[in-house]
Amino acid sequence: MAKKNKSKITKKKTEIMGSLKKLGTQIYDQLDSGVFPTISMPSRSTENINYDPNLRQYILGEKTVTRSARNIRHVKPFTQLAWAALFSNELTFHRKTSTLRDVYYSAQAYNMTFKNQQESNNIITDLETATGHSREDFHIFPEERSAVFGDLTIGYTVPGYEGKTLNLSSHPDGVLIGPALTSSEFVKTSANKVIAIEKGGLFTRFIEEKVHSKHNSILVLTAGQAPRQTRYFLRRLHDELKIPVYIFTDGDPWGMHIAMVIISGSANAAHLRNLNTPDAKWSGVWASDIVKYKLPSDPLDEVDIKRLHELQRDPRYQGDPLWRKEIKTFLKIKRKAEQEAFSRYGLTYIVDEYLPTKLKQTS
Repeated sequence: MAKKNKSKITKKKTEIMGSLKKLGTQIYDQLDSGVFPTISMPSRSTENINYDPNLRQYILGEKTVTRSARNIRHVKPFTQLAWAALFSNELTFHRKTSTLRDVYYSAQAYNMTFKNQQESNNIITDLETATGHSREDFHIFPEERSAVFGDLTIGYTVPGYEGKTLNLSSHPDGVLIGPALTSSEFVKTSANKVIAIEKGGLFTRFIEEKVHSKHNSILVLTAGQAPRQTRYFLRRLHDELKIPVYIFTDGDPWGMHIAMVIISGSANAAHLRNLNTPDAKWSGVWASDIVKYKLPSDPLDEVDIKRLHELQRDPRYQGDPLWRKEIKTFLKIKRKAEQEAFSRYGLTYIVDEYLPTKLKQTS
């Protein structure tokens, strides 16, 4: 198993470095021919982002943009992109990891300047678009904040830890969903479902109340909007273990959208694949739950209401009638509630009563 996985990693590394080499060779050949080098890539403008109902996610259209050293305005971003490819190649070759923040500061060692980290982040996204690989493939990650807990034994594949295993129920606070975890192989599990949870307090409560044992589940903390590698990890759990994913969020338009991004992806990542889990289920907290369970709630403010109208126009919410129904209910009752609101019925009510009901209702 370890030998097979090592071969898979080597193949992936070769593929990624091949894409970077192709980009570099293209620039070199253009310079060698005495022409201004150019790089073309799919446009990430909103006009070129379309929802694909078959893939059930946003994808980029056929429009392209070109960066050319002939254009004085393109010289800086062109050079930044070439440097990002160089730096990513070094990370991939040495199997070293970096954060988005670290990339921003590392540029200074190469006399490469970015006016701020957002500019640096945008260039990394350009590199993703130009090569078809994600920043995680290049070993570049955001700061971590998600976690996982449950009976799943993983085998590490990162240098120095090959062959070592870890059961994800070994730490009472959960295990950080970082690069080493997302690249690991799944060895064995007794779980038959995944429960993704928006907030840390409920994640801790579920661990304390042994939800992982009572419901044979793997618990995943998204910590708000799930980071890309957490969404990729959820997709792997679903596809490789063949088990369903259920999502629990706050009962408001923002919690609803956290669930939708896990299910249908985001417009910002339309140039990437396998970051969504189309068959995952949003299991609550629904607007109708606020009414049904008479939950303590707060009034929706103007920003909440504006967001709900935006979601009504979003093609991702047009398929399943559940989404349309819950948006209309939010607009009707003009209230929102947090997951913790179930504590009005006792600390364990959400685990003993609400959770089993919702799992059955959405399975």
